[in-house]
Amino acid sequence: MPGFLLHVGATVLCAHGGQATPTAPFPRVTLSGQPVTTLAAPYVIAGCSMPPPSAGNGPCVSGQWLVGATRVLAGGQPVLLQSSTSICTPTGTPMQVVVTQVRVSGV
Repeated sequence: MPGFLLHVGATVLCAHGGQATPTAPFPRVTLSGQPVTTLAAPYVIAGCSMPPPSAGNGPCVSGQWLVGATRVLAGGQPVLLQSSTSICTPTGTPMQVVVTQVRVSGV
């Protein structure tokens, strides 16, 4: 699926509103002056509102992208798209891209 490419400045949230941040962006390729993110880099999540195990199965701690771009690579890894799918640990819910740059898109 086509979509805009993700970079470090993109706003990505877990399903419960926690802020997701990439741990290892690819600094050799930039969008709007910020490094792109690739499929290989896990995300850390802070501020998830899901209750702990006694009342739920949260909070979200980390997230991993499952599908990236098929035709755009950075350092041999697929870059992430606004339409990429992901999963959070331990809740199993997806991360959501709320804001990203709108100049570069890929497939």
